[in-house]
Amino acid sequence: MIRPAGDRALLVVPGSRVAVAVLAADLRDSPISGIEDFLPALETILVTIVSTRDVDVVRRELLRRMDVVAATVNSRDVSRGTLAGKGFADPVVVPVRYDGVDLAEVAEHLGMSRAEVIAAHTGTVWRCAFVGFAPGFGYLESPDGRLTVPRRAQSRTAIPAGSVALAGGFSAVYPCGSPGGWQLIGTTEVKMWKVDRDPPALIRAGTPVRFEQVDP
Repeated sequence: MIRPAGDRALLVVPGSRVAVAVLAADLRDSPISGIEDFLPALETILVTIVSTRDVDVVRRELLRRMDVVAATVNSRDVSRGTLAGKGFADPVVVPVRYDGVDLAEVAEHLGMSRAEVIAAHTGTVWRCAFVGFAPGFGYLESPDGRLTVPRRAQSRTAIPAGSVALAGGFSAVYPCGSPGGWQLIGTTEVKMWKVDRDPPALIRAGTPVRFEQVDP
């Protein structure tokens, strides 16, 4: 589905979160002439267009690519949560020390041991559904959602950069020090956002991510 969003923008609704990721990767790798920019969200992509004269042409090409994406999403590999070879590079590997202050509480909530939480977190290829809250803050989702925990009842006023967290079915790494209400399960030294890097964000919408345990 494609809806108008003003005279020079289209709101694309691919039909699933995986389809959003696949289409965003395709637009990034093979840009459509006439598109000025695009912004993936959880279930939509906002496409801005250079000129009103380009709207119809861009819409037709987007519809064509959505058909291709639909076939890709229905493929055996994507249905198993594997996006390699579908316009995605190998997963970004993030080494983590699982020393988070909320790890024990997370394990209790899920009915798991700490070791089982760590195994589930590292044994999943996460995918960045969208970026928000702060530059470089990627909302990572898993194929099975087995590490779904609620946000904390009360947010913390300061969370250090590099904190690895869970909340609402997502995992994330805080790119900078900030307030936050996610459950903290570990820390990493990997920089999610560096202004002198091209692109500055290590993780963008559609990026696959794999966490790897390192010694405390």
